[in-house]
Amino acid sequence: MFLSTSDNYSKNNLDVIKENNEGNLRLGRFKQNGQIQIYQSPHRGSFSSVIRDSLRNAALGRKVLLVQFMKGGVKQGLTNKVNLCGNLTWIRSSNSLDQYDSEDIVNNKNLIINIHNSINELWNFCKKELQSGNNDQVILDEIFLALEMNIIDKDDLISTLENRYISGDVILTGTSIPNNFLLMADQFTELRS
Repeated sequence: MFLSTSDNYSKNNLDVIKENNEGNLRLGRFKQNGQIQIYQSPHRGSFSSVIRDSLRNAALGRKVLLVQFMKGGVKQGLTNKVNLCGNLTWIRSSNSLDQYDSEDIVNNKNLIINIHNSINELWNFCKKELQSGNNDQVILDEIFLALEMNIIDKDDLISTLENRYISGDVILTGTSIPNNFLLMADQFTELRS
């Protein structure tokens, strides 16, 4: 039987592939590489289907990390992660653009620095998680907006994706997707209104 889940799942389950080489029976695990999936929408906040799927995957036993870079309002950050279904870790920025009026942001350099620092803190955490292999699925919600605003470096994101632990799926969302990432994607989905 071929499994469409990560290597972590296979370690806990003894499903194997039987291979027959000239009468000799050999057993071996089937390893599947994780995919890079990109979702694009013309409007922010259009990715409820991605969040719904992450909840379903967690309920089915997959370990999921959902990080919302540009959503806020709950002052969550890394210290106040939310765990759902026993397998879904949901993190929002401790300080984000959504919490303030645009006038407040423009007129307050310290606030801008705090927002950038909290988003970079999330990104540094995500880089470690992408290389650890601890998750079957990592969702980087609105990461392309963080790129567009020059909060996260494009080359750093590309390098991290190229050097990630390969068996976990990575989902990236945003309104404007640079061509470099479209070429890296195993799947591209455009959501239309």
